[in-house]
Amino acid sequence: MPENFASSRTPSWFVRPAARSWTCEPAPADAWDFHASLPGYAPTPLIELPALAVELGVGRVFVKDESSRLGLPAFKALGASWAVRRVLAERKAEGAAGPVTLVTATDGNHGRAVARMSRLLGRRAHVFVAHGVHPEAVAAIESEGAEVTRVSGTYDEAVRRAAGAAAAPDAVLVQDTAWPGYERIPAWIVEGYATLCAEIDTQLALARAGAPGLVAVPVGVGSLAQAVVTHYRSRRDGRAPALLAVEPEAAACLAASLAAGRPVTVATGGTTMAGLNCGTVSHLAWPVLRDGLDAAVTVTDAGSARAAADLASLGVPSGPCGAASLAGVRAALTGADADARRAALGLGPASVLVLLSTEGPAANPHAESGSAAPRTASRTAPHQDDRT
Repeated sequence: MPENFASSRTPSWFVRPAARSWTCEPAPADAWDFHASLPGYAPTPLIELPALAVELGVGRVFVKDESSRLGLPAFKALGASWAVRRVLAERKAEGAAGPVTLVTATDGNHGRAVARMSRLLGRRAHVFVAHGVHPEAVAAIESEGAEVTRVSGTYDEAVRRAAGAAAAPDAVLVQDTAWPGYERIPAWIVEGYATLCAEIDTQLALARAGAPGLVAVPVGVGSLAQAVVTHYRSRRDGRAPALLAVEPEAAACLAASLAAGRPVTVATGGTTMAGLNCGTVSHLAWPVLRDGLDAAVTVTDAGSARAAADLASLGVPSGPCGAASLAGVRAALTGADADARRAALGLGPASVLVLLSTEGPAANPHAESGSAAPRTASRTAPHQDDRT
């Protein structure tokens, strides 16, 4: 059960300091080798922002910039590519050599990633798009050659429609959320996201930053957060960071589940953080997040918009979902009771923070797109051969 959950208008806050003593098995290590073999692969930048370190009263702040990942404007290509590779390899091993349609539901980025991999591999894709996804995001999915079905309901309804369509012969559901009976492919997607965390380890070492004191990750259904928790809670070096999940106030299914001590579904509202507008935590992610997260916080659209604008002024292009990490860290480390929250997270003036910016502005056209030349930013992006 959660040790503490407090609600206010902004933010809602959950903390479980015992999470740093929880451990799990590591993810398989071969996804990074696969990604490194893909055309156009390069580690995405890890950008140091001294101005944010001063603002937040910590030693160093780094932002993992996922605005361009394998030619797409978000991190989702990592999970989709690895899962599609595993699906097709399994079908080949089973002798299923005929055509296959890869089916998925999306709020934007995951659907485009599945569509892109399908096109590159000569397969068909059918993508169910939830209501509220911007027309430009839908057009980007269609530009990959996918069949698109627009759903009048929520993301959860789009997932249900996609699962029904995937029941047809020669169709496979490649979904980034899990439920009882559908876990293997979502697990492969999570494995693919581990490449992002492995890159961060190498990049922090190159920057002589040491281990992070806190990692902040935006949460929709929780698959990326599951990968982050698995990566850091499987380490045996005694340097476990605090892990902070960030959700929109309008779609805080994880916060509600942590408060209840069990998975619950929430009715979602409108939010510019469209990729996080999910009402149900992934069945696969839930036990890992319940036991391995130190803290969870909710943020407003206004807080995310301010964070995106501030990141742009520092040379980091970020959409509302990606900027949620900064908004969440601000909510946790500033304002009333900030000292107590810092203490709960084990943070001090020398702590190193890593914020995951999961998308660029083009991934969500609701966001204002503007960037200034970086002035206080320094980039740390190793060559491919620097992998550990």
